[in-house]
Amino acid sequence: MRYYVTLDPSPETKPVEVDVTELPSGELQVRVQGELVDVDRVPLPGSASLSVRIDGHVVDLTTEGAPPDVGIVTNGHRSYVRVVSERQRAAEATKKGGGRAGDKIVKSPMPGRVVKVLVEKGDAVTTGQPLLIIEAMKMENELRAKTPGTIAEVHATPGTAVEANAKLVTFA
Repeated sequence: MRYYVTLDPSPETKPVEVDVTELPSGELQVRVQGELVDVDRVPLPGSASLSVRIDGHVVDLTTEGAPPDVGIVTNGHRSYVRVVSERQRAAEATKKGGGRAGDKIVKSPMPGRVVKVLVEKGDAVTTGQPLLIIEAMKMENELRAKTPGTIAEVHATPGTAVEANAKLVTFA
């Protein structure tokens, strides 16, 4: 299956093509931008994390959220990636009307506590502009705008707990 992976997603960032094939032995054959990469993964006992070996480098990896927008925690560092399968990409391309509806709502990628809200109703924001900060697993995470627009509603309040996929900000 081909996946399009965008690190720290923004409209300017070009996705990386990753082809993953599970062999009959259970091993993975992975190609990144057409280049074969040696990859192996092992679930870590008692957790939802994986130990992943990529070209001889071992990394413990924990994911948060659900595709296409996923949070990745490794070595105490959190990043966000967008992982879209070839099928999902084709389905998105067939939708009519320009921008995706999902771009108008910013949702929490994980359960946490709202630390700070950086925008108000009526504010004009640019792509990549910080919208709010959520604390999860003792780390502060800055959520940014994926598209430019105007804030129609702010659903989050500093100090409140939010669940994963909770609606935080709506664009007009």
